Amino acid sequence: MGFTIGGIRDLRSSSRRRGRASEYATTVAEYTGLWGWDVVPGARATRGGGVMCSCGAADCPSPGAHPLSFAPPVPAGATLDAAAAAWAEVPGAAVLLPVGRSFDVLEVAEPVARHALARLERMGLPLGPVALTPHGRALFFVAPGAAAELPQLLYRMGWDDARLDLRCLGPGDHITAPPSDHAGLGPMRWLRPPTLDTAGRPPQARLLLGTLAYVCHRTPSRG
Repeated sequence: MGFTIGGIRDLRSSSRRRGRASEYATTVAEYTGLWGWDVVPGARATRGGGVMCSCGAADCPSPGAHPLSFAPPVPAGATLDAAAAAWAEVPGAAVLLPVGRSFDVLEVAEPVARHALARLERMGLPLGPVALTPHGRALFFVAPGAAAELPQLLYRMGWDDARLDLRCLGPGDHITAPPSDHAGLGPMRWLRPPTLDTAGRPPQARLLLGTLAYVCHRTPSRG
């Protein structure tokens, strides 16, 4: 891929001195070059008499939380130069990751995620990256196909009749990636950052779903 972890970290360190645009370019290069993910330039939220979207649509249904329709994706494997060139065309764009290609996402409340992670780690189950949104949601990266399998998996585990604050994102969805701002609410963060072992091989959803569903069921929803 042409990258080393140390090299990416050095690039990230120097990019902070060159400004946020360069930092985002090295972030994109890390996601494409190290983790093997496609990246999509996204709209950003702006404030001024309310939250507006940089896409320019006055009635945008998802301000600062959707891809830019005119900006092409940066494919997995893209180099730093390619990422920098792409982001130079859309300065200030948010970094979005398309779901359903390299991973699907199980979404739960952040308190559920923290309790479930402790259980999963004690059980020695494999874990992939986990991102946190600024409004208290946690995104567990799991193997592609989870969204299509979720109803059947919940049925087999006996959770199909339960009212769970749990949903799955799949093909056609996008998530905002750290450190980009999500919908004007604040930056995304990693609860469990990606690694070379986990980014390209996220766990099967069935390995995590039972624990996530149980903790969801036991944790009162805050609405």
